Amino acid sequence: MKKLVILGGGYGGMRIMQKLLQTGLPSDLKIILVDRSPYHSFKTEFYALAAGTIPDNHIRVAFPKHSQIEFINDEVVKIDLENNQVILKENDRLAYDDLIIGLGCEDKYHNIPGADQFTYSIQSIEETRQTNNVLNNLPKSSRVAIIGAGLSGVEIASELHESRPDLKIFLFDRGKMVLSKFPEKLSQFVNDWFQDHGVTIVNYANITKVEDGILYNHDEPMNFDAIVWTAGIQPNRVVRNLPVEKDESERVVLTPYHNIPGNEHVYVVGDCASLPFAPSAQLAESQGDQIVQVLSKRWNNEELPTELPEIKLKGILGSLGKKQGFGLVAERPLTGRVARLLKSGILWLYKFHNG
Repeated sequence: MKKLVILGGGYGGMRIMQKLLQTGLPSDLKIILVDRSPYHSFKTEFYALAAGTIPDNHIRVAFPKHSQIEFINDEVVKIDLENNQVILKENDRLAYDDLIIGLGCEDKYHNIPGADQFTYSIQSIEETRQTNNVLNNLPKSSRVAIIGAGLSGVEIASELHESRPDLKIFLFDRGKMVLSKFPEKLSQFVNDWFQDHGVTIVNYANITKVEDGILYNHDEPMNFDAIVWTAGIQPNRVVRNLPVEKDESERVVLTPYHNIPGNEHVYVVGDCASLPFAPSAQLAESQGDQIVQVLSKRWNNEELPTELPEIKLKGILGSLGKKQGFGLVAERPLTGRVARLLKSGILWLYKFHNG
């Protein structure tokens, strides 16, 4: 039987399995999914888990079950492209005929001393649980620093304020305004929300060092009871170590058919793929749809289309607690309760279709 090995059960890996099941698995195909977690979790909601406004079991679903799908609960150590094998931490080497790499991302600390050692993360569900435990056990009036005012930083800061209004929350941003890559209307709306709710924004921040309970901004020390890192991501270490061409962000350069150049049996999906968009769940799913099309044609010895349709993203939505939100939908700025309701509705639909 042909072995399709999928590394990572994130948004891209889940989409590929679901699509293959919908279209019908070839009788000679076996899918092997490898993931260090025993279930699929909604990474877009990790900020709420960390803040304590949503329980753990509300942001995870079981992987698909099928007689032709095998799940290996393990960690990927290395990918051996020359021998078509995956080296796992606990299990034997895993051979593949086709491979999909969807191992996601890790925090990027920009070589700031102590950042990896003395900050808390929301990049994996295990790390998010730890962050949740720390934040929700802080005494009243504790000081919390959130480094990075992109989407993740804004969402965890607002949700934490809702969960723990007794905390003193500081959001550090490199620019003159939070969400600087968004339209000014959205940035101003979010900035005003934080001001109205007593969250301190530190603009033009330059974090130079982190120690236990001490954050250095422009080399000036500031004391905090907890420091959360949301200031950048990079592909999983296993992907960064692959001997293939990568872009300046260390994401893997691919052909238009999402496989590694010169190797039509190895595909990369999600945060590890070099694409003309910022990494997102929506992008990983769109890419997954196209990978299934390509796989099906190659398995049936059919000619590939001259080009695949251009991936078009529908927009992006963010939350400010449970009642307010913001976003870009069809390139139009959206703020307030409607944006929050839209985000909640999308999460419900995702759980409905995958649960």
